[in-house]
Amino acid sequence: MYETSLRMAMVEFGDSLFSRGYTSGSSGNMSVRLDDNRILATPTNSSLGRLVQERISLVSIDGELLSGDKPSKECAFHLEIYRARPKCNAIVHLHSTYVTALSCLKGLNESDVLRPFTPYYVMKVSPLPLIRYFKPGSKQLFSAIASQAQHCSNMLLANHGAITTGESLEQAVNAAEELEETAKLFFLLSGRDIRYLTETEIQELRPRA
Repeated sequence: MYETSLRMAMVEFGDSLFSRGYTSGSSGNMSVRLDDNRILATPTNSSLGRLVQERISLVSIDGELLSGDKPSKECAFHLEIYRARPKCNAIVHLHSTYVTALSCLKGLNESDVLRPFTPYYVMKVSPLPLIRYFKPGSKQLFSAIASQAQHCSNMLLANHGAITTGESLEQAVNAAEELEETAKLFFLLSGRDIRYLTETEIQELRPRA
């Protein structure tokens, strides 16, 4: 029953993201942790807007396909993140328009790409480190993601897109949506005098230990 509900959630969230233009064609992928040893992942070349519950890939934490269609080649970095972050239960990877545009800019702060100017960006996304460009699906990219995942929940892939994670699929999707809207605001405000949040204001928004 629990597995069925997670499959339903993947279909529903995938359709929602696709229908609102956060992803297109067969780009992007998502996954959820079923238990300590298994994850559900979107199949290779599948559209997030046309997922079929029964065809979603069931994969072991070691990468073995247990049932369903063959997973996306990027499932490998999902597994790396799950191994690095025991509290992570869901991952969303999108090539959404404004986030991808942001990822193509030169001179980004690699430790935290966007200087916070809204409270919700701080609460749902920040910090957002930059992973330098590697060929999609390459071992170098997966290694860089695995290394960064030990320190942060979300990351921007240069010239590629973003990865957001959460303790639930809803949380990971919310982070992806918040990041896209923040990137959109960033471009809308380009050339204007932005009132950034102060360090004190940022720390007030951070979770208390």
